[in-house]
This record gives sequence, structure tokens and C-alpha cells, in this order.
Amino acid sequence: MSEGAIAYRERPARFVGATLWGLRTDGKPHRVLPDGCMDLIWSGDQLLVAGPDTQAFISAGSAGMPVAGVRFAPGTAPGLLGVPARELRNIRVPLADLWSPAQARRISERIARAPYAARALESEVLRLADDRPVSPPLGGGTASTVARVRQGDPVHAIASGLGLSERQLHRRCLEAFGYGLKTLGRILRMTAALDLGRDGLPLADVAVRTGYADQTHLTRDIKALTGLSPTRLLTPQSPRP
Repeated sequence: MSEGAIAYRERPARFVGATLWGLRTDGKPHRVLPDGCMDLIWSGDQLLVAGPDTQAFISAGSAGMPVAGVRFAPGTAPGLLGVPARELRNIRVPLADLWSPAQARRISERIARAPYAARALESEVLRLADDRPVSPPLGGGTASTVARVRQGDPVHAIASGLGLSERQLHRRCLEAFGYGLKTLGRILRMTAALDLGRDGLPLADVAVRTGYADQTHLTRDIKALTGLSPTRLLTPQSPRP
């Protein structure tokens, strides 16, 4: 959900599982909801890494300023960027603070010279993936772990399926997602609930479909994660980045 976004579009990126998005704002604050993902963002003059959020992030930019980003599927960005997700939880950091300033500057200069920043950013992500081995903290089990969390499987069963103890799994999840599987599950369930709500399903039915005890539980949990009630979030407005 993005309050203050005046133009937003997205499409699947060429990097597996990622989404390429572009945004212009009217300069007013807009609310970015937690979604289990991390983003690499071109802000118009520098590259930023948006870590995994556990609460809504209030962002604002200059009116009309174009912003582009690649949103990585949960658990996949740390292997590409070489930074554990737990170190970036709830913050935005210049890429130059994570890598060498010279390397970040070279990438930024190529994007700044390109006629289409979003396409150039996407190309840079593909270049990075070619230049360095991508090794997610959960290895080949990342996608299956996320899928099992989405369907509500218990943590002990997920750990057993990966051949790990629950403690080992938790440590790897901090590296991959920035938090444990219970927090990831809350965030993914909220995302699924809001998607159903945007499709017009009544909130009482949304609660049943997505595993909340009732509509009160749904409202309380979503407000804790976003600062707003689901009714407010579902009020027609521009789509979120």
C-alpha cells in the first residue's frame, strides 16, 4: 500500500523470482508494507538496499522523482548482495556502505547514463549474478521453505524436512529473511489476506481463508504490522511498491 504514489508499475524481472518496479511520488509520505522481501533501489542519484521490514516503512521523495527497484523473492537477496538479512532488518542502506564505494559508484554511473533506469538496474542485477556465485543461506531449500511457511506448516516439520535442528534453521532464517519463520509467516499471511481483500472478499471470509482465528484477530495482527487497519489499507488508492 502506498499513500502518495502517483504512478507505479511492475513486471517480473529477468532475475529468477524477482520483480522490477518503477514509481513516481507526489512528495508526500507513502507507506511501504512488510512483504518478506528485500529490494535494490535506484533513488535517482544513488543505490539503496532496503532490508526486510517487520513493520510499515514510511518513505517520501521529491515530487515527481522517478524511483526504480528490484524486489527479490524472500530469502534470495542476501546470497546475491553478500550481506546477511538480519543486518539490514527495518533499515535502508546505501549500497556504497555495504560494498566498496568505487564499485557502487561504477554501477550507479552506468544506471545514471542509461535512458531507462529500471531496465539498467535490472541489467546490473543480472551482471552481479553472473559475476559472483549466488548462494542463499538456505541453499536450494529457500523456495520450498517459503512455500511451506505460506501453507502454515509447523517450524519443526520444516526443519526436519531440511535435515536441520530448529535452532540451526532459525540461525539460517535470520541470515536469509532477517527474522524467524513465525515472523515470516505472519507477514506472508498478511500479504495474502490483503490480496484477497483487494479482490473484494469480505474480511470475515478473508480471515477464515488465511488462517486467522477471526476477523478481530486479522485486524489486530495487520494493524500491528502496518500501523493501519485492513479497512483503511483496502481503501482505494495507488498500488504499493
